[in-house]
Amino acid sequence: MRLVHISDLHLGFRQYHRLTHSGINQREADVANAFRGAIDRIIALEPDVVVFAGDIFHTVRPMNPAIIHAFNQLARLTRALPNTLVVMVAGNHDRPRATETGCILRLFTVLGVHVVDAEPRRLMFPERDLAILAVPDVVGDYPALLPDPAVRHNVLLLHGEVEGMLPPSAVRLDRAAMEIPLDAIGAPRWTYVALGHYHVHRQIAPNAYYSGSIDYTSTNPWGELVEEHEAGLPGKGFIEYDLERGVHTFHALEPSRRLIDLPSVVARGLTAAEVDVAIHDAVERCVDGIDDKIVRLVVRDVPRHIARELDQKALRDYRRRALYFHLDTRRPEVMRIAASGAPGRRPTLRETVESYLGKRSLPSGVDRDQLVQLGTYYLNEADAAATVASAGTPSPLGG
Repeated sequence: MRLVHISDLHLGFRQYHRLTHSGINQREADVANAFRGAIDRIIALEPDVVVFAGDIFHTVRPMNPAIIHAFNQLARLTRALPNTLVVMVAGNHDRPRATETGCILRLFTVLGVHVVDAEPRRLMFPERDLAILAVPDVVGDYPALLPDPAVRHNVLLLHGEVEGMLPPSAVRLDRAAMEIPLDAIGAPRWTYVALGHYHVHRQIAPNAYYSGSIDYTSTNPWGELVEEHEAGLPGKGFIEYDLERGVHTFHALEPSRRLIDLPSVVARGLTAAEVDVAIHDAVERCVDGIDDKIVRLVVRDVPRHIARELDQKALRDYRRRALYFHLDTRRPEVMRIAASGAPGRRPTLRETVESYLGKRSLPSGVDRDQLVQLGTYYLNEADAAATVASAGTPSPLGG
């Protein structure tokens, strides 16, 4: 029995100000195209079960185009694979904060999709000798995560954060998801554990995985690129898992739009004209060019007065060519003269925070290393947000 595990679609995600010819935000259209491509691949695979591990939409109240697109694609899936079970749980982006407010995912039940949004529920499929414990993002305590001993295959479908398994860069700045200790999941008890919320494909146990998102829709897409590179991943995709043989296959999706993090430029000691040349060279060395892509170029050790003198016409041209071009200028560290008269360096804000968090007393059970990593992560996010704001461009939406 083959299962497909897909998650974090974030349909309706909007970013930047570019529109398609039909007036749709370009990034929203990109994400919609990624989902259409994923449905094409799933139909070709003809699995026995498809599970959606939450965050189908980017907002609790998505706009009509996103709803219509999701409905049409799921209808296409259920028509093409009438014998395939389709199960969906709500993520933290799907569930309304008010309990009396209905969840938009219930719309898909008319297509035969099994939707679990309000509270955990075990779905029984005796003809398949299968049980799926579906756990949406819930407020408060999570339920006991135990399989049904009466069936051969038990699948845990859960949207949440497995405690201690995600890097600080994966921490969301918006509404947090449910957090569950790894031992509470008890992966060895299950045939398969399908997780949603984390946007990078990741294994947390031999039979437990985050499938990752289908596009770059988090607050930190550049961090995702680094994680994917370090893990040897080709990018975004979904999982196929053979419940009988325990075989995992990651199916990479063709990216709807490339993200390019250009090699950084070190501007220490350079004039504005020399920095302009270095920026030009970095752009020109980009394989296949920057046109219609999402591009970041970090320029380090550039004083504020040099940054103000950069060739704005050239920068406007880069921004016109790319879907989005972000020049991330970072000022040099401030040097000081120590009290003893010897030259020294004034501690940076990051070093001050790390020193403080490294020394202060902590409540029992708090991991100091994780606390320090989280503190420095928030500093990076604040710095990135300030840089984007200074450029007059809204920062990316949360993931």
